Amino acid sequence: MTVLDKSSKDSLNTPYFMINEQALINNLEKAKQLKNISGAKLVLALKCFSTWGTFDTIKPYLDGTTSSGPYEVRLGHEKFGGETHAYSVGYSDADIEAVKPLSDKIIFNSLSQLTHHYPKCKDDASLGLRINPEMSVAGQDLANPARPYSRLGVKQSLLDLSVTDKVDGFMFHMNCENKDVDAFIAVLDHISSTFAAYLDKLSWLSLGGGIFFTYPGYPIEKLGLALKAFAEKHSLQVYLEPGEAIITRTADLVVSVIDIVENEKKTAIVDSATEAHRLDTLIYNEPASVKEASKDGQFPYVIGSCSCLAGDQFCETQFPQPLQIGQKLHLLDSAGYTMVKLNWFNGLKMPSIYFEKVNGQIEVLNEFGYEDFKGTLGR
Repeated sequence: MTVLDKSSKDSLNTPYFMINEQALINNLEKAKQLKNISGAKLVLALKCFSTWGTFDTIKPYLDGTTSSGPYEVRLGHEKFGGETHAYSVGYSDADIEAVKPLSDKIIFNSLSQLTHHYPKCKDDASLGLRINPEMSVAGQDLANPARPYSRLGVKQSLLDLSVTDKVDGFMFHMNCENKDVDAFIAVLDHISSTFAAYLDKLSWLSLGGGIFFTYPGYPIEKLGLALKAFAEKHSLQVYLEPGEAIITRTADLVVSVIDIVENEKKTAIVDSATEAHRLDTLIYNEPASVKEASKDGQFPYVIGSCSCLAGDQFCETQFPQPLQIGQKLHLLDSAGYTMVKLNWFNGLKMPSIYFEKVNGQIEVLNEFGYEDFKGTLGR
């Protein structure tokens, strides 16, 4: 692995992601605190963050990984270790053959998937079933797993106690960036009462991800004690599947201003694009935050991408001084659901990925070029 001296940081070519190890450790220490209080095990959600060059920092704190597709299962098994949980909305026969020798737990999304694949993997892993609790804490309907006609998980009305003859555990995933511990406890109480007959026959339960326990001021002890009481009541090993909670506020997407255009508003064009490099900004209409901006700034700008999509912009914000062509901007909190969603739209340069270690050195996790772009489209 290439390691750069910290003095070279200012000369790195944009765009690039810079992951900060100390910020990552700060979140992981909170995860450790939650584990100690609750007795829960925590597995990293690779659908959110799969940048495996950071795994050596994360592994001492977490218990393994959870996945949403076969390649994530393999990556977690090969590069992280610990427990490897496999979940998919739909497994093909080939998928099951690929994941069953790598997985400690295989979780099915439907009763039909469980019935179809059970004979092939019942002796290879502990099996689970995703349940739809029909309530959730998700701010956006697009991310709400309990939305009407949801395809995610089995409703209680379709269950029968005989399912516990085939599975050892259930998985509930019903949160998305939930910062409200009382809202989560209300869902936990609902699960405890509605599914008690099932829980008492199971050995483990995953409560999914989306619990933002690393948010500033979050009452970790209250969450931990609620999880501990729940686990003891039903004699279960509880799992959480954090993603964003582990890597929030750990990485910037660093871009450069390459032009400034004016059409009633000034737009700073940067050498990146939401559609290619920070897709959730576009999908969820959640503006990026810029480190160099100021609430009291007197110079407003749209931070616009260099893609051809007319509405592709990172945010509108203000700066204390006029922006200059060539100036670098840091788009904050750019780790979750970014690097896992990178694409080659418009043939734009892919951001490099760097890891700033506690000692100040910078590890080069990946850099991309034309051959990488070309290789995605043919051989």
